Amino acid sequence: MASAFLKVAGCLSRHSHLALRRAHSTSAPLHQGIPGSLWKLGKLNHIAIAVPDMDKATALYRDVLGATVSEKVPLPEHGVYTVFVELGNTKLELLHPLGDKSPISGFLQKNKAGGMHHICIEVDNINAAIKDLKLKNIRTLSAEPRIGAHGKPVMFLHPKDCDGVLVELEEA
Repeated sequence: MASAFLKVAGCLSRHSHLALRRAHSTSAPLHQGIPGSLWKLGKLNHIAIAVPDMDKATALYRDVLGATVSEKVPLPEHGVYTVFVELGNTKLELLHPLGDKSPISGFLQKNKAGGMHHICIEVDNINAAIKDLKLKNIRTLSAEPRIGAHGKPVMFLHPKDCDGVLVELEEA
């Protein structure tokens, strides 16, 4: 009888552990219950990929993979050309250098074949997010938000403070 009880207890313990793991793996914001939070993290807006040949990369996504892609748009204030690839749940942003001082030029010098450059996550209040993150010792790459490719305020967070990932926040 004791052995049957231990079996049932072990089974319940495993199920409780799995339920706990499932609860933590949902897509609900983790800080939604934090009182006094002035901003909320939203959905993944896009993943940016630096490409050495914009025409070749655009053709891959449009002609080979069948995705809908935007026109190539110059963003001189950011030193890049962009093309957005529409996916069902997010976008890819293809980046190519524009001008000699483009941050993408330096990235491509180190990564000749290109590669993932940054991720962009939406926030509902970029100014509150920046203020809060600075209080938590997360550095930003500029003093103030700038207007990004979607015409909305954006801010880049220092990759050394974000586990090696360049994170762009965009106001939703």
